[in-house]
Amino acid sequence: MLLYIDPGTGSMLFTVLIGVAGALIYALRNVLGKARFLFSGGAKARGKAAGREEIVFFTDSGRYWNIFKPLCDEMECRGQKVLYLTASPDDPLLKESYDHIRCEFAGEGNKAYARMNFIKADIVLSSTPGLDVYQWKRSRDVKWYAHIIHAPNDVTRYRMFGLDYFDAVLVSGEYQVGQIRGLEKVRELPEKEVVLVGLPQLDYMREKLLNNPSPEKDGVTVLLAPSWGPSSIFNRFGEKMIRTLTATGHHLIIRPHPQSMTSEKELIDRLQAQFPNGEGLEWNFDNDNFDVLNRADILISDFSGVMFDFALVFNKPIIYADVSFDKRPYDASWLEEEMWTLTVLDRIGKQLTPENAEHIGELIDECLNAPELAAGREQARQETWVNIGSSVQATADYLTEKEKALREESKTGPDK
Repeated sequence: MLLYIDPGTGSMLFTVLIGVAGALIYALRNVLGKARFLFSGGAKARGKAAGREEIVFFTDSGRYWNIFKPLCDEMECRGQKVLYLTASPDDPLLKESYDHIRCEFAGEGNKAYARMNFIKADIVLSSTPGLDVYQWKRSRDVKWYAHIIHAPNDVTRYRMFGLDYFDAVLVSGEYQVGQIRGLEKVRELPEKEVVLVGLPQLDYMREKLLNNPSPEKDGVTVLLAPSWGPSSIFNRFGEKMIRTLTATGHHLIIRPHPQSMTSEKELIDRLQAQFPNGEGLEWNFDNDNFDVLNRADILISDFSGVMFDFALVFNKPIIYADVSFDKRPYDASWLEEEMWTLTVLDRIGKQLTPENAEHIGELIDECLNAPELAAGREQARQETWVNIGSSVQATADYLTEKEKALREESKTGPDK
């Protein structure tokens, strides 16, 4: 009889095994270290420990390469050594060639976390939340863990305890500082460093836009970019939405969420068969979304971070489909104030409802000619995107100064 282990139990067992293995390895390392100390006559080695990295960048997904690409470029210019580790074998940064930056595939899933659990570094900067919550544990040989946010919205949208055990969080807006302090207060946690640096990924996209202005074209281009799952546009409105949009006479680009190609492939295949590529309609599956965002005049989406990329960087209006959000699994459920995302959507776009969906053409025209939405985008930009154009430098400055301070501290005490 085969035994079934559910995913939650499997994750717990893996965590226990990693913890036991870590304790054994660390104990053995201490024994070997003491032996070397005795046989060397008691002389303590000075300088950087063997195999120790100064700064490590880690991401669990290659879709966050646009955060780390500008940071790697900046560190390369500064001559700062960095190890970039990714859990995606197709991460675009693995194809980059640097003199001071090493880009390596850390393995997928638990293999990546297993490597991270025993890594030696002064600083680990990651876009991945959940340190010390599930499989990813703090390494005893890392002095400082920092998290960098990957979207210009609420940090409370992470799953519970996602940021609790980092030493620092790099954010882009004052309201995010307040959210972190609020969570620390209700959970009675010590204050971590919260640093306003900005959004390297948006600066990267902004710089690219300055060098590649929107192409000239006839007519209006509509980008339909839903998320996935039962509340997504495709599942709520289905082919009726596509049919209504094509009837407007506008050029339509349909860009499904990458997860749809795994979790909803049958749905996407059916819609593609019903609405094939043609003169007024195209499907887009590019890894980089810059081109379609640049070409589009308006974006239709649901509860997706791409709305903020489009509104804040490209300064164009959005139509959003769903603002319902079950806060229970997320850090937002611990705080009483309303999420910033929910307060800003009606300032930068208009909501799509079952009632106005049949008149989507009129809604598009209304958004394209609404000066109050342009003012709302500017206000949102000021609230959630500090250091516009210089966030990469601000982030790099923080990391290099922190690494220098940690190195100075290690000279007066034992290596961690």
